[in-house]
Amino acid sequence: MTTLELLTPIFRQVIDDESIVLTRETTADDIEAWDSLSHINLVAAVEMSFKVRFALGELQSLKNVGHLVDLIDKKMTR
Repeated sequence: MTTLELLTPIFRQVIDDESIVLTRETTADDIEAWDSLSHINLVAAVEMSFKVRFALGELQSLKNVGHLVDLIDKKMTR
């Protein structure tokens, strides 16, 4: 499975919306319930699921789900 495919169930669980379909272009503006609190919960869930840690600066530079996928993939190859 791709990282994007693995992220989808995490987003669905954290945001509690089974209809979420992620693309690389998805942003918080595209998902109504993706607010600042769910963002923190998403980051924690992603870190736990992929066994990675994000620096604050890395998270601030993310523009969409595609950037998150790339960051996860980069950390997984280290």
